Order: sequence, then structure tokens, then C-alpha cells
Amino acid sequence: MDKKDMQRVESYLRRTFGNATIRVVPRARKTDSAEVYIGEESIGLISEDKEDGETSYDFHMAILDIDLED
Repeated sequence: MDKKDMQRVESYLRRTFGNATIRVVPRARKTDSAEVYIGEESIGLISEDKEDGETSYDFHMAILDIDLED
């Protein structure tokens, strides 16, 4: 995932979720994915999938049961 694609995905996530603090950051030693942050907290991963001449991006976010406690 190159820098231009990360910026495009970041803009999309910010618009979609109405949150200007979302950041898409490259991962060390990984070129097919990037980390997604809100502020300083990592919330998930974006993976790039190139197949049959098309590119898609998958967002994966794990939610721990302790995060659901009030």
C-alpha cells in the first residue's frame, strides 16, 4: 500500500466516520497493509487486495469484551 493509497483511504475513513483524527500509518516491514489510528490509539488494520486488475481495501477492527464494559 503506497503513500497515495493510504492518503485516499484515510480521507475516505474521515468522511465516512465524521472524524478528522483518523490516521492511516504504514506498518514496519509490511507493504500490503497499514494501521488505522484514532488519535494515539490503534483501532485496526487496512489491508490492500489486488485481484483481477481491481484493488480493494479491507478494514479489520477487533473489539475486546473489556472494551464493551460501561
